[in-house]
Order: sequence, then structure tokens, then C-alpha cells
Amino acid sequence: MQKNDHRSHEEQKRALLRDGEFYRAGVAHARAQIKHAARPEVMFHTVIDHATWALRTRADALLKPTGTSVSVLAPYALTVLGFIRRRKLVKPALGITALAGIAAWYVQRKRAQQMAY
Repeated sequence: MQKNDHRSHEEQKRALLRDGEFYRAGVAHARAQIKHAARPEVMFHTVIDHATWALRTRADALLKPTGTSVSVLAPYALTVLGFIRRRKLVKPALGITALAGIAAWYVQRKRAQQMAY
């Protein structure tokens, strides 16, 4: 019976040592993650990721009533932007976009005034 008790004691000791080794490895890994995350370029990348996520979420919320999303429209938008860049039509495209934005704002303002009456 003492041999059996001794064996279980040795097994318990090995299990505790193994758990301690896992704990130390986890602490070392956590320290490395903290050290990595504190680097300025990693912090900047994280900020950009969060900002991109916020803008994407907002755009998806605006597009939800139409039944589409940013991921569906992105390939078409990138194709159009590539075409505009290749043809060197950036300035005219910006002008047209600004005019369309002003027209949309004007129409929205007119609708709001009509709804108020």
C-alpha cells in the first residue's frame, strides 16, 4: 500500500511540476505580447484597424436598407477608382463627386422643408 501511495505522490508531483511549467510558459507569453503591443508601430496599426472597423460598420449600417454591404460594393468601387487613376481623371472625378454631394444635400434640405410644412 505504501508503494501505491508513493506512486500517486510522484504522479501528483509530476502533475504539479507540469502545471507550473505551463504557468511559467503562459506568463512568458503574456509578457512578450505586452512588450510587442507597446511598440509604437503596433499601437498605430491597432488604431488604424479600429478606425477602419468603425467606418466599415457605419457604412454597412447605411447600406443595410438597400440590401447590400461594403464587401459587395468594394470590388466595383476599386475597379472604378483604378480606371480613374489610370486615365488621370482624379481632379474631374473629385469635382463631380463634390457637385453630386452638394446636389444631394440640396435635395435633402428641400425634402426636409417640404416635410416641415
